[in-house]
Amino acid sequence: MSRSLIILIAVVVVLVAGLFVLAGRSHEKPLTHVEKVVPLANLSS
Repeated sequence: MSRSLIILIAVVVVLVAGLFVLAGRSHEKPLTHVEKVVPLANLSS
């Protein structure tokens, strides 16, 4: 095999491995419900 083909295969393997690592890291944060008091004076303007 030529050197350029080996380098191309190595780059593809590194990219695929990186995609798997990034896919495994995705963790969604749980939503938190926040209630806030809104004075009626702010609603009239």
